[in-house]
Parts: sequence; structure tokens; C-alpha cells
Amino acid sequence: MSGPTGENTFLYELKNVVTVALTMAELSHSQNAHDLPVTEWLLDPTDIERERVGLRGILAAITELENGSFPFRT
Repeated sequence: MSGPTGENTFLYELKNVVTVALTMAELSHSQNAHDLPVTEWLLDPTDIERERVGLRGILAAITELENGSFPFRT
């Protein structure tokens, strides 16, 4: 399976990188740190949630750019 060519190649690769990062953030969140004492947390669940929200926003922006419906596209 091949990816897109031309100007969409960058967006395609960026979307893949962001998707992997989002998957990693979701996996680290699935450890249920809320069930552990704060002293045993490897990562702060609030920071993980912020990262997930940010990555979802980036994915949404990439999708808008791919669809050509982003308002600042020339």
C-alpha cells in the first residue's frame, strides 16, 4: 500500500506520526494510575489527558487540511 504523492505526502506522514503518539498516550493512560497512590504514578494522568486532547486537535486539523476545507488554505 502506498501513500499519497505531491503536497499531501507531508500531511500523510504527519498524520501517521500523530496517530502513533495518540496510541502511545492512550496506552499509558490505560494503566489506571488513578487507582494507585500518587507516589507510585509514573505519569500524571492529567498530563496524559492534556496530551491526548492536543493530539486529537492536531489530527482534526490535519483532516481539515486533507479535505481542503481549512479556512486558511490558499
